[in-house]
This record gives sequence, structure tokens and C-alpha cells, in this order.
Amino acid sequence: QVQLVESGGGLVQAGGSLRLSCAASGRTFGSYFMGWFRQAPGKEREFVAHISWSGGSTFYADSVKGRFTISRDKAKNMVYLQMNGLKPEDTAVYYCSADRTVTRTTAAYWGQGTQVTVSS
Repeated sequence: QVQLVESGGGLVQAGGSLRLSCAASGRTFGSYFMGWFRQAPGKEREFVAHISWSGGSTFYADSVKGRFTISRDKAKNMVYLQMNGLKPEDTAVYYCSADRTVTRTTAAYWGQGTQVTVSS
């Protein structure tokens, strides 16, 4: 059973940085795409970024491109989201995801989420 556990959320001022972590377990992820989504209050969940577990190729939503960086550590089975230049509109619950296919709308597996709040 795949398990994804996020950590690293918190309260930060606009312009600040946070690094989210996702501990992945339950299987080998060699052919998977690992991602981050977020959901703000009253809004639909939206795609943020994904990374190919095997090759490390990445893709970002336009809203975070140039500010956020997704990475993975194969040895530790960890996925990270480094968030710089945070804006109040980045406030949301951030979810780690895993899927065999490239998807920017949903995923097969989800973590429980971690809250990120950016104050102005």
C-alpha cells in the first residue's frame, strides 16, 4: 500500500521560503511520477509540479515556475518542494501525489496534506 506523508508546512511572510517534504513508502517508484498539488479555501485543487522518479524530468504550473523547485532523493524515497518568493496567493493545503502516468488533474495516491500560509 502506497503511503505519502507530507511535512514542512507553516506560516511565512510574503517573499519568504519553505521546503515541503514527502516521505513515500509501500512500493518501488521507478516508473512513477511524483507531484505536488494544492487547494486553497473555496477553490479547486490545482496542479503545482511533478517529477519523473526515474529520470528526474520536471514540469511546473505557470503560477510557480521560477519560484518553486521539485526534486527527489531516490535513496531516501523522498520528494521535496522548495518554495521561494512566496506570495499570499500561494496559501493552500499542499498535497503530495504519485501516479504511474503524467497527470495534472488527479492522481492515484495522495498524502494527507500540509498547510502553507503566506502572510502579506
